[in-house]
Amino acid sequence: MLLRGINVNPSTRVAMSDLRDLVSELGYSDVRTLLQSGNVILNSDAAPDVVSLESAIVAKTGVKSRVVVLSLAHFRKVLEANPLLDVSDDLSKMVITFLDGDIKAAEVEHPSDDDLAPERLVISPRAIYQWCPDGILKSKLKPAFWRQFGPVATTRNVRTANRILELAERE
Repeated sequence: MLLRGINVNPSTRVAMSDLRDLVSELGYSDVRTLLQSGNVILNSDAAPDVVSLESAIVAKTGVKSRVVVLSLAHFRKVLEANPLLDVSDDLSKMVITFLDGDIKAAEVEHPSDDDLAPERLVISPRAIYQWCPDGILKSKLKPAFWRQFGPVATTRNVRTANRILELAERE
């Protein structure tokens, strides 16, 4: 489970211990978090109820955060499918934006490769891969590009995504 916008500024602060307790109280087991940015690993017999999770987070913390829930198999598949791994020399400058539903890459409006250079961008049905050699804060992609995907999309750099996968795969 990836939360969007947690701990990005003082008004969105959420202690990871509080988040773990909250998710556990909702009936999920083996709840773990990674870093301070809303990366939650949990076990559940059924697909987590996103609406209940989002409502509970707001009720307990006062922070409105959208949630992207991915199975371990899907998360692993997105990481393994990364078409930009061969162009990166720093996994902290390569990011994956995880989406809550499928998109049609052909329908997404985006700048040309020449306009983005030296950045690279690949759009797949449930993830957007981006290589930002100058850093994500200097990306040439404008906020209007990201609005095409709605409010339920969240980005992690590949280094962090790999750490999430490692933690999720631990017994």
